Amino acid sequence: MNDVLLFVVVGAALAFDFTNGFHDTANAMATTIATRALPAKQALGLAASLNFVGAFLSISVAATIASGIVDQGQIALPIIFAGLLGAIGFNLTTWYLGLPSSSSHALIGGMVGAMLAAVGSSGVEWAGILEKVLIPGVFAVVIAGAVAVIGTKIAYRFLRDIGADTATRGYRLGQIGSASLVSLGHGTNDAQKSMGIIVLALVANGNLSADDFTVPLWVKLGCASAIAAGTFMGGWRIIDTLGKKVTGDITPPQGFSAEASGATLILGSSYFGYPLSTTQVVSGAVVGSGIGRGESEVNWSIAGRMGIAWLLTLPGAAAVAAAAYGVVSVLGDTAGPVVVGALALAGSVALFLKTRREDSTDAGLNDLKAVPA
Repeated sequence: MNDVLLFVVVGAALAFDFTNGFHDTANAMATTIATRALPAKQALGLAASLNFVGAFLSISVAATIASGIVDQGQIALPIIFAGLLGAIGFNLTTWYLGLPSSSSHALIGGMVGAMLAAVGSSGVEWAGILEKVLIPGVFAVVIAGAVAVIGTKIAYRFLRDIGADTATRGYRLGQIGSASLVSLGHGTNDAQKSMGIIVLALVANGNLSADDFTVPLWVKLGCASAIAAGTFMGGWRIIDTLGKKVTGDITPPQGFSAEASGATLILGSSYFGYPLSTTQVVSGAVVGSGIGRGESEVNWSIAGRMGIAWLLTLPGAAAVAAAAYGVVSVLGDTAGPVVVGALALAGSVALFLKTRREDSTDAGLNDLKAVPA
């Protein structure tokens, strides 16, 4: 029965990884699609491929997630399952609303909420969350925004010096490279988070030792494939928000500056093992690019909604996870995850079908998908 429960937990981790992919596609490709640097399908295919490759570049973030968020000695499979449900639920909600919230913080919040409901505050590594998640996350958003402001101002200076048409073509080509780096960084940072959760589940089930951290090849392949598949699906509602609504009609210089600053921070954080929110870093860079172009270019109403979503992500996912653990514990450690997982899957499919019907009548989304290079 433990193996059955492990199978359910691994399936939930891969499902979260899939939602992470389509929820965060906008991080890399929203501005590239909006500026016509790449057609939509090519952009999604490129992002998916580089997400897959990036998943194999490092395991530093996976180690942080597996050992630096919750106490491995007190973790159990039902707790991990409830944490994943909290993260998936929050991801789907913000995706439906078109808000680029943090999948990373949803996962961490879910794990913390489930752990608090199960064993109390002693099961949470508060120092690790503060040092590895919260402090780096705040600094990264501010730095990404500031770099994008400076980069956009410099980019527009080039527009005046060498001519708008020539510079715009150059920036569109540059966007392909900068967006590729964001996709690579997203795979490196975000796919590892699901790897860390699966390793945590294997440790809890006795399949791996907590003293010798390693990520089995099948875990890497599974997580890389899940995040790539989700990325290729394309989270069009969030792409629409980042690409068209935060700063109006985004231009190639803005897109290049935002992607370049975001990619640099994400790849650097992956090297040092910081599980940064790719969404928050890139969103901060997009806002910074709008400020660099001119303050009137930023839609502060949308930016404010994004900020509220960021603040609610950790406690919101924690609350959903705590509720999920309460239901699981009532139904039993084995039957609970199976029953709740089946209900969650049915609800996710219903939400997806509802969204497809709504999006099919949205002229703005259909135009965004159809733009040629």
